[in-house]
Amino acid sequence: MEDTAITYKQGISLIILFISGSAIIFTPGIAAKQDVWLATVLAMLFALPILLIYERLLYLFPHKDLFDILQITFGKGIGKIISILYVWFSFHLGYLVLINFGDFISIVGLNETPETVSLLCIIVLCIGAVKYGIEVIGRWGEIAVIFLVISTFILIILSINNMDINNLKPILYNGMKPVLKGTFSIFSFPFAELVIFTMVFTIFKEKGAPKVYRKGLFLGGILILITSVTDILVLGASIAEIYYFPAYAVARRINVGEFIQRIEIFTSLVFLIGGIVKISMCLLAASKGVAKLLNFKDYRFIVTPIGIMMVNLSIISYESVMEMSKWAVEVWPYYAFLFQVILPIIILAGVEVKRKRVKSI
Repeated sequence: MEDTAITYKQGISLIILFISGSAIIFTPGIAAKQDVWLATVLAMLFALPILLIYERLLYLFPHKDLFDILQITFGKGIGKIISILYVWFSFHLGYLVLINFGDFISIVGLNETPETVSLLCIIVLCIGAVKYGIEVIGRWGEIAVIFLVISTFILIILSINNMDINNLKPILYNGMKPVLKGTFSIFSFPFAELVIFTMVFTIFKEKGAPKVYRKGLFLGGILILITSVTDILVLGASIAEIYYFPAYAVARRINVGEFIQRIEIFTSLVFLIGGIVKISMCLLAASKGVAKLLNFKDYRFIVTPIGIMMVNLSIISYESVMEMSKWAVEVWPYYAFLFQVILPIIILAGVEVKRKRVKSI
């Protein structure tokens, strides 16, 4: 199967887009209310050891992705069983992000347009990107991340007049329980979802230990921290908790001298760019996994069927945005914990045990 090399800078750009693109619009960890900033910082700290596991696997097995590592470490039987689980997780996460897209477009924009049309337009872009490969996506990501950062900071600067520092007070008014709940929520979405990149990152042009995960976590986490605090400063915790898309509501309130207003299109573009990257990475991971499970030489010919399946499931899985939001808040963090934390720890333990056995022979 053909592997293409990307630079560390491209890898970090893709991680930033993956982390912040879809999360910025939602204000993850809003359960912590005005202490969402503290929950975000704690989530970054808790995510760091897990991301170091991902980096360790990438370092120990150059030119190999997670599916290769599983079969090398556990053999074809157990390796393929765990690979199937990760193919499902990638596929599942991909169509969940598609659902978010469909809901966003239906709620804030094209109310009369069938959701299927919007989803098909998005998946066609993702399918095209995945077929071109990770190298092309990486080059595009270098440019897209600049737009994301500039747009985000422009929106924040223009929102200063609407901010109220009192919305961040009192600190820890409800104790640590809501903060820990928000921390767990942010940890699972979006930080630990970076496990997807263990299935798509294989070769970097630079030599040495890759630090793309921790650098991407830091930069993407800072963006989420800043935007989450902005949402609370402008809307207040109680109002931000009501909105499905708080960042969009913040952008709608911008009005500078009756001249600069109605610029929420920038928020939509940020969400679009980040979401396309996230769906593309999930689609790429699922396609590569299926190809390796079935011993295909190339994954590209199965990208389109898997993409269409994502659209189909995104249409029939949930009846409303309320049902989807409830599942994402109450079920997803615990469901994803298996794939994001438990299995990676088991995999790394298996890798280290096998390395010691090989050295002792």
